[in-house]
Amino acid sequence: MNATVADLIAKHRPTLDAALGAIRSRTYYTHFPDSPKAYPAEAKDAALSTFEGRRGRSWTWGQTGADGTVVGKERSPYGFDLEISYDHMDLDVLLPAMSAAMPAWRDAGAEARAAVCIEILSRLNTRTYDMAFAAMHTTGQAFMMAFQAAGANAQDRGLEAVAYGYSALTAHPDRAVWEKPGKGEPVRLAKKWVAAPRGIALVVGCNTFPTWNGYPGLFASLVTGNAVVVKPHPHAVAPLALTVATAREVLVEAGFDPDLVALAPEAEGEGLAKTLALRPEVRIVDFTGSNEFGDWLEQNVRQAQVYTEKAGINTIIVDSFRPEEYQAALGHLAFSLSLYTAQMCTSPQNILIPRDGVGVGTEVKSPEEFGADLAGAIDALLGEDGRATAILGAVVNPFILERLERAAGVGKTVLASRAVIHPEFPDATVRTPLIAAVDAADSEVYTREWFGPISFLISTDSTRESIELYRDTVKAHGALTAAVYSTSDEVVDAAEEATWEAGANLSINLTGPVYVNQSAAFSDYHGTGANPAANATYADLAFVAGRFRFIQSRRPA
Repeated sequence: MNATVADLIAKHRPTLDAALGAIRSRTYYTHFPDSPKAYPAEAKDAALSTFEGRRGRSWTWGQTGADGTVVGKERSPYGFDLEISYDHMDLDVLLPAMSAAMPAWRDAGAEARAAVCIEILSRLNTRTYDMAFAAMHTTGQAFMMAFQAAGANAQDRGLEAVAYGYSALTAHPDRAVWEKPGKGEPVRLAKKWVAAPRGIALVVGCNTFPTWNGYPGLFASLVTGNAVVVKPHPHAVAPLALTVATAREVLVEAGFDPDLVALAPEAEGEGLAKTLALRPEVRIVDFTGSNEFGDWLEQNVRQAQVYTEKAGINTIIVDSFRPEEYQAALGHLAFSLSLYTAQMCTSPQNILIPRDGVGVGTEVKSPEEFGADLAGAIDALLGEDGRATAILGAVVNPFILERLERAAGVGKTVLASRAVIHPEFPDATVRTPLIAAVDAADSEVYTREWFGPISFLISTDSTRESIELYRDTVKAHGALTAAVYSTSDEVVDAAEEATWEAGANLSINLTGPVYVNQSAAFSDYHGTGANPAANATYADLAFVAGRFRFIQSRRPA
């Protein structure tokens, strides 16, 4: 073990131990602070200058197999092109180089790999402002959300994956003397086990949360001994380019081959994700995105372990409220429907409400009255453009605007979407949520995902039917999150029971600063793998255990 790696182990062992404790206790823990106050004030201006300096230029770092450059299709949702060019890779050169880098990484052992991974995350943490600007202007997240979700929160998710990987790797000894009693001398064998990585791992980046969704798979594969090739979404290359460049920098400093981590941007129309996924060297695939491509991966990629997070229909069951909590609940729902223009895989879509109304103490609110109250809460939240843009961010893809146009003709519009003028970026595309009222019979409308700021207020015959509809639609079509609002223990218990069957993660009567579409590393499981929305969880032991295999040798002792 070289001195640098030994130093990293000593430096990061306390962090690893704290993360291991957190995944076991599931109580609150964060290692990377998500408040700007924890970072040097001057770092923001420096990061903005760095971001502006990359625009229109080449950003490369000498990857093995580079055969030219490709200009990413990155256009800021705030109204300008990035025009950054990146290395394009010859896979026939890159992938053998990555495979050749793995034996030394494997032999370094779990503790060394964990320490190097934590150093990468720590180095990324010092560049959180850099990441915030890169994410803001590729995903459309508002700056503060980009700072937190693409920066510190993603780093925590990466550390969580490191902890799970290390836990799985060290669950058993790597050496033992096996002794079987018998007549005369016992039989003795010296046994040795090596945690052998599966091979090259592929991370297919998404447009909306390239780091938060990408880091679990990247670091789970890296800590378990695999090399990782990152294929970024063509509209969001910069956040993962910063990630890969940082990882390679740390690997070199620690004495490892930088080709353990590589970036593979795609040329126009290249379809590189499919090509990479089918390469025999690729033995692990992590994907977040559409049902179409996720299903294709699950059905066609036979040589690799595939982890997917796809689309789902996140649902809220509305039954009854305490009078003193009603306005807080409305405000809470308004924020959940508005955050990042509902461009989150956890954003609510279907709101189920009995057509006879919901109780607010002794008062009964009809679906129409509840819809009007919710629309009023959203209008109050987003009434001032500056505040609205800080919550909404910007629309990441034109298809969301097309979807909003179609949704305007569905059912009865309870709240129309409107354009918001961004006070700092007048060319930004910003839209408020749309809510449409439909009936439970209109299943062809609400049993598919309408990604973006679109939700449906669905009238049912009863709360019981709402719960049954929730269970059945999630089992059939998937969901990552769900919520229930009720003053009845019986209703809450029934919703929980439906949740155990449906496999979504349920929030109950939330009114405070934790929202249904937020997931905390080290405590909340993101996805369950128990319904069609995802076949994996961020993170649990199942998420890491398939990335390596224990291989044995034995000899007479």
